[in-house]
Amino acid sequence: MRFETVISDVTVIGGGLAGVCAAVSAARLGKRVALVQNRPVLGGNSSSEIRVWVLGATGLGVNRYARETGIIGEMIVENQYLNPDGNPYIWDMVMLETVRKESNIRLFLNTNVHEVEADGDDLNRTIHSVTGWMMGSERKIRFESPVFLDCTGDGLVGFLAGAKYRLGREAKSEFNEDWAPDEADSITLGSTLLFYTKDAGHPVKYIPPSFAKDITQTAIPMKRVFKSGDSGCHYWWIEWGGEIDTLHDNERIRDELWSVIYGIWDYIKNSGKFDADNMTLEWVGSVPGKREYRRFVGDHMLTMNDLKEQAQFEDNVAMGGWSIDLHPPEGMYASDYVSKLFCVDGTFRIPFRCLYSANVSNLLFAGRNISATHVAFGATRVMATCSAMGEAAGAAAALCVDKAVAPRELYRHHIRELQQTLLWQDAAMFGLTYEDAADLAVRAKITASSHLAKVEVDDPGTPFELDTDVAFLLPVDPRIDNIEILLDVRQNTVVEVEVWGTGKPENYIPHAMIVRSAADVKAGGRQWVKFNLPWSPDQPQNAFVIVKENAHISLYQSQSPRTGVLSFIKEKNANISSLLTALDNEQQVVKWSMKRLVRKPFCFRLTDDTHAYVPEKVTNGYLRPYGGPHMWVSAPMREGRDEWLELQWDRPYDVSEIHLTFNDDVNEDLVNLHYKRTPFEIIPELVKNYRIEAQSNGAWTVLAAASDNRKRRNVHRLDQAVKTDRLRLIIESTNGTPFAEVVAIRVV
Repeated sequence: MRFETVISDVTVIGGGLAGVCAAVSAARLGKRVALVQNRPVLGGNSSSEIRVWVLGATGLGVNRYARETGIIGEMIVENQYLNPDGNPYIWDMVMLETVRKESNIRLFLNTNVHEVEADGDDLNRTIHSVTGWMMGSERKIRFESPVFLDCTGDGLVGFLAGAKYRLGREAKSEFNEDWAPDEADSITLGSTLLFYTKDAGHPVKYIPPSFAKDITQTAIPMKRVFKSGDSGCHYWWIEWGGEIDTLHDNERIRDELWSVIYGIWDYIKNSGKFDADNMTLEWVGSVPGKREYRRFVGDHMLTMNDLKEQAQFEDNVAMGGWSIDLHPPEGMYASDYVSKLFCVDGTFRIPFRCLYSANVSNLLFAGRNISATHVAFGATRVMATCSAMGEAAGAAAALCVDKAVAPRELYRHHIRELQQTLLWQDAAMFGLTYEDAADLAVRAKITASSHLAKVEVDDPGTPFELDTDVAFLLPVDPRIDNIEILLDVRQNTVVEVEVWGTGKPENYIPHAMIVRSAADVKAGGRQWVKFNLPWSPDQPQNAFVIVKENAHISLYQSQSPRTGVLSFIKEKNANISSLLTALDNEQQVVKWSMKRLVRKPFCFRLTDDTHAYVPEKVTNGYLRPYGGPHMWVSAPMREGRDEWLELQWDRPYDVSEIHLTFNDDVNEDLVNLHYKRTPFEIIPELVKNYRIEAQSNGAWTVLAAASDNRKRRNVHRLDQAVKTDRLRLIIESTNGTPFAEVVAIRVV
């Protein structure tokens, strides 16, 4: 047996997505990182061993402009290109490649941490080391560092270190949460196993094993809908164990889940109710996907009320947006299987105080074990949200090492620096603007070859009958007066239109009506009908324009999306998704959905010019949509003509780095294993070919160039600083759209 000691700046235990993002985040900030994973692959529940889709703030496409950026965003966008069929093994590779590209990370797979050295009293403890056993190599490895991150999901390291934690459901009286039980208990969400099927192309028999459960003797066939071709996360509801102990009873839970999977397949194959003669089992999971166990106690516990109110936190470091999603304790055996789903109005903030221990001074954590109540955890537990928290915790660990402070001191004295660090790593957070005294771009006068001066969609495609209310969202910057809408009118009628504000800048649903208008229209096709809808808000924001239901009217959809413009249809009593169960039976839901309307806006035009896309937007501090698109968008590109942005200073400066953030349409809902297939492998709005030039002594010199770009964020570090008073970003082509779109430029 070999015994080794690994000394690092940061030790991350747990190689799920939270741990991967934490390790990469700290490594990119220059820290030596040990990433310790007890499985042979990275990714946790998203890996090829378990195969759960990576979901997050988009809420399966419910929330707008909510897809995560940062490290998880990079991996998802890269996976879209490398893995259009959603192969789980390719996703494994994407994660492994992301880690291996960081020279500061030492990766230890198959290494199970089981010892923690810590001292101090119950109120103030310190971890000195963790020790693990590398299976297959017979290596015992001790990991030492000033800071430790527990990204294990179950919270093993924090538990062994004596960190305070919660298990089960809190009583309603403790946090005044509507969905908490009257009395605290030990109930958690259960675990799940998944299976994959395929069409073999010839008849395949199936003889169930002796342990297969006869599901006709359970409530499952009465409560679930089966399709012979479904597999993977279509069976997310094969869940059990919430009423026992999902950790210590893990093997018992696995065996029960196996019995049900093989019983379900027996039912599909042999009941005669399904077209499944040629279907066969391709893969059955053996590692239960665990939803819940320990939740640590930090300096703040996130609650249901924080999410409902979309609370603003001074220490906002990550974002979420999944509904509060709580499953029945009996899991798949529930006689009345109804998940409780509560959707907030949009995305929500996660504070840094939820990511470090209240009593272990050098312990941070990220993932499903953060400081949150059981009810709030129902929204923070999904993996893209866990990833965003991981990136934040990793950056915090790096700063703790730099400053030789504990996480609590980082919160008290350096939280703004942490937020700014995360912003320029393009982390998944919103509502904050970057402020960097070293950024030369904010001192420059910014001009462009052109900008999109009109908010309009005027290339009609297919008609869309107005058999329910529909809407479109557009930026108001600085005002609107008249809106023209392209209509087919089958008989003389009155068309009613309303303009609503969305309330908080992160929301994209109607909040308060501003103005309404009506127009008498005559029968006729393809009419541009004008509505007087004046609105001059105090600051730029979005307008939610509702066209009221009218059986005599059709609008027109376009096949040409416009950044900053979205279209919606009003659906009554709609489920969040066909992948989820219905909401509480007594809850009546009105949902504004983009079903059938993603990237297919309604045709309209504003009579007023807009400032929403002017070149100065690239230095206004926002790195994602927030009450408006916050980016430069050119006029439509013409053949043979490049579009450009120019930064001009009043004197020459030394330039050594140029940071570029391009638009990758964070409204597009992407999933690593693809429950839906998008029509493209590269986001069309992304800039494809570009170059950066600087003027020196009256001549322009190319500093950097890129071709076939498919990334949102690009950093160009020059071998030698260049003194210049003019810098140009020249856009030669995009990956599909006719507009050059740039979110931000930073120059140092």
